[in-house]
Amino acid sequence: MSLLRLDRLHYCILMSMGCISSPLVWAEDLTQDVTVLPTLHVEATRTDTTYLQTPASVFRIDAPQVDTSSQVNLTEVVKGIPSLQLRNRENYAQDLQLSMRGFGARSTFGVRGIRLYVDGIPATMPDGQGQTSNIDLSSLDHVEVLTGPFSSLYGNSSGGTILTSTKEGQGKDSIELSYSGGSHDKSRAGLVLQGGAKGANEPSYVISTSYFDTDGYREHSGAEKVLNNAKLSWNLDDGSKINWITNYVKIHADDPQGLTHDQWNANPKQQVPFLKQFNVRKDIEQTQTGVTWSKPINDKNELYSMAYLGNRQVTQYQSIPKSTQDASINHAGGVIDFERDYYGADFRWTGKELLPNTTLSVGVALDAMDEDRKGFENFNLVNGQASYGVKGNLRRDEDNTLWNIDPYLQASWQFLPTWRLDTGVRYSNVHYKSKDNYLSNGDDSGKTDYSKVLPSAALSWQILPELMAYVSYAKGFETPTFTEMAYRPDGESGFNFDLTASTSDTYETGLKSQNQLGDFTLAVFQTKTKDDIVSAGNSNGRSTFRNADKTLREGVEFAWNKKLWRDLTATASYTYLDATFDADIPALGSIAQIPSGNAIPGIAKNQAYASLAWQPSHGLYGGVDVQYMDKVYVNDTNSDAAPSYSVTSANVGYAWVMGDWKVNSFARVDNLFDKNYAGSVIVNDGNGRYFEPADGRNWSAGLRVIKQF
Repeated sequence: MSLLRLDRLHYCILMSMGCISSPLVWAEDLTQDVTVLPTLHVEATRTDTTYLQTPASVFRIDAPQVDTSSQVNLTEVVKGIPSLQLRNRENYAQDLQLSMRGFGARSTFGVRGIRLYVDGIPATMPDGQGQTSNIDLSSLDHVEVLTGPFSSLYGNSSGGTILTSTKEGQGKDSIELSYSGGSHDKSRAGLVLQGGAKGANEPSYVISTSYFDTDGYREHSGAEKVLNNAKLSWNLDDGSKINWITNYVKIHADDPQGLTHDQWNANPKQQVPFLKQFNVRKDIEQTQTGVTWSKPINDKNELYSMAYLGNRQVTQYQSIPKSTQDASINHAGGVIDFERDYYGADFRWTGKELLPNTTLSVGVALDAMDEDRKGFENFNLVNGQASYGVKGNLRRDEDNTLWNIDPYLQASWQFLPTWRLDTGVRYSNVHYKSKDNYLSNGDDSGKTDYSKVLPSAALSWQILPELMAYVSYAKGFETPTFTEMAYRPDGESGFNFDLTASTSDTYETGLKSQNQLGDFTLAVFQTKTKDDIVSAGNSNGRSTFRNADKTLREGVEFAWNKKLWRDLTATASYTYLDATFDADIPALGSIAQIPSGNAIPGIAKNQAYASLAWQPSHGLYGGVDVQYMDKVYVNDTNSDAAPSYSVTSANVGYAWVMGDWKVNSFARVDNLFDKNYAGSVIVNDGNGRYFEPADGRNWSAGLRVIKQF
């Protein structure tokens, strides 16, 4: 057995079969007995190293040659990554629930504590709040998932980092038409235009547009989504490269909200009858554009810069009764309405051999956000009775601003032939300010600053060409988002400026190998966090937060991938993650004291994944995968939990290649054995409606046609 050369391997990434394609992919070469290591480079750590040389837990998933997903949710293509818990709420009003080594599990919507990037452009707002809804899977090239200490290189809210990259146009001009449909009247239609550069200094291009709609698995869970993405790439004569990326997403989604345990057992598809009158829903519209530029000055120096700007508008109707809003002059109403303008830049210089066997990078990142946030009553009075689901009187009006300027430095020193030291330091600082324009209930204006120096270091030993060991350490930093500061646990008006930033210390040791038994990664880690941001309760659509004195996360990650025979690949992964409160949290009003040793809610202690896939470049293909997730506690007191579950998915398809035509058809069944389980939980929900049921057995099928010109 030996590795195929890269040009023959074509990465063989089996993303659509749910294989984590650790870039350590083995294959059988029938003509050679020489082992050749792949030269897959890792971008996430900015060190221009191969996967096997990177002293971090990082996984790369390359887009497949044939696809068996509907290209709607990231959960369709990113499976089995150790310590990454990516949950589909079946609720497009709240996005996917994403946590990494336990960071982000507190989020009731969107992504917290984890940095997201698309083509080098942040998909995480400057305050640390992100979303996956603008990631275009139909033009996806690859995904890198970075866990552990190295994530601190990205500054604030970097408990983990996910970087996605769009394909660059190549070869002849082509058009791709696709359609997929499935259970609950899901349908998606897509169009992709692409082509390579025709001459020197001319751009290659990829332009993608899609429309998706569904009636939803549950009552009141329908959604519509428009997503456009465009990428132009220039490779100039002077060696520089420019990428220009523009993205637009518009979503209208109903929100079925959570269920109690009894309601879930009685009918997982239901919406609580009392909540139907509120017509809870969300409208999102976001436009973003950005440019990246890199230029080698000579063989030892390179410059990089990135600039972006965007606008995001959200209107959300919540299920808050009139009596609750009337009870306090400080109540902000039942409709959230905000518009954000955000922008930023990153400048970096990289030099080699300034000192022997050393690479040095120095840069600075700048980000800013300006938010116009309003709150309205969610009712009008008709004959003295409240009619809900409309925008009523103004109850909140403020301008919120945020900015940061983060200088950073990285260095890599190959001080012995098989030993390397990678270090980094970043000064992360975030400045918040809120100006209250709604003064009838007092002036709630205020400001606060957070800052921290974030050092990191990793020592690696290339024991053999196919075996590497490393140890690493980093300090992390996470500020509360504007949304998490928006409401105070005591019910008073104004921002929760008492909420402080959390800091963490992460230690990791790991082993990576490529050998005839397959490719594997093993990592053992511990993260100690001070002032961790945890939920203080969720009630009537309001999420409040407080700081926990100390929390502890300890665990083990393992991933294995092997090319068994020709186009047959096996993949497996396992994670043990023990996430607990490491000190008592005192009682706060009606919130009970949390004893040390309780599990942090929203996090599964054990997760496992296995898949088997047959996927040639054309012809018949198929696969099956199984995912196990341990029980998940729903609140800090650990009084209830979503049970553990195992779900199985299977797919089959056929790909034709006929001259300038390519045709791909697929069909798949998810949750093959119709398991009743919770897709996610709403941590510390004040009404006990913790559970968001996952879909039962469901199917999808699609057709994709590509014509070159």
